[in-house]
Amino acid sequence: MAKKIKVYTDGGSRGNPGKAGAGVYIEDELGKEFYRESKFLGRKTNNEAEYLAFLMAVDCLLRFELKNPGLIESAEFFLDSKLVVEQINRRWKIKKAELRQLAESSWKNLSALPYSITIKHLLREENQTADQLANEAMDRAC
Repeated sequence: MAKKIKVYTDGGSRGNPGKAGAGVYIEDELGKEFYRESKFLGRKTNNEAEYLAFLMAVDCLLRFELKNPGLIESAEFFLDSKLVVEQINRRWKIKKAELRQLAESSWKNLSALPYSITIKHLLREENQTADQLANEAMDRAC
């Protein structure tokens, strides 16, 4: 079982706000698929969808930890939303109340994970699987 995992998340909306979807892709330290999820989110902004995708991933890890305590020792999160990365890492201010609520939920849920967490930005081109999952969710709603 994976001790170190990589977590890729992506959220998007068609229209801003518009039909939104989220994608989560998690791989183990060998690069093997550990988990994937695609979810339609209803009508959201792009930034809300990015946060909700992140929260989906954290929720997955919380559920896994409850069933399999201690199997994961660190998680690296990769998001293509610079805004969400910087806000969750507390480097940028959060002006919108909706995003503040999502950030606070993120901080609360992250604090419940008993292992090392890093959250990094990456280019959209490097986040293709999570992007595809988010788009599949939006396609299902059309």
